[in-house]
Amino acid sequence: MKPKVRVATTSLAGCFGCHMSFLDLDERLLALAEAVEFDRSPLTDIEHCGVCDIGLIEGGVCNSENVHVLREFRRQCKILVAVGACAINGGLPSMRNAIPLEDCLLEVYRDGVGLANAMIPSDVELPLLLDQVRPLHEIVKIDYFLPGCPPSADVFWSFLSALLEGREPELPYELLRFD
Repeated sequence: MKPKVRVATTSLAGCFGCHMSFLDLDERLLALAEAVEFDRSPLTDIEHCGVCDIGLIEGGVCNSENVHVLREFRRQCKILVAVGACAINGGLPSMRNAIPLEDCLLEVYRDGVGLANAMIPSDVELPLLLDQVRPLHEIVKIDYFLPGCPPSADVFWSFLSALLEGREPELPYELLRFD
């Protein structure tokens, strides 16, 4: 019996839409489950990424915890994949990059409409926000990029099938989405 390929997934700063699109594989998830074993992912609730063959990461990098998780994935995964617009270019979370971080925090936590006893939260349990949201490749080396917001289930299937078969992934233009 052929050993299963270990796959880890995580979501950083984003909407979790790429994971939802991955779940749209529907019945193909059963075929995938015969070939892969999931490490860290929402399906397993494993806290840290172990040694894996493939790491799929969605979302941009907006805080110190995101940096830590991304670096852990890079250390542990042979192949690291930036999944979706947020991972590739910062996506929607990076819209805050045009406004200084301090101004964003004041608007949300101090000056927001209807706030009583407003204050900017400061707790050691909260990860430190970065001044800017960054795409993954600005922090670590990325091996592949799956564009889209989100990439379709067919993109995931085509990409993973190629890797599992030992082929270099090639995504046909009709599968790519840049919205």
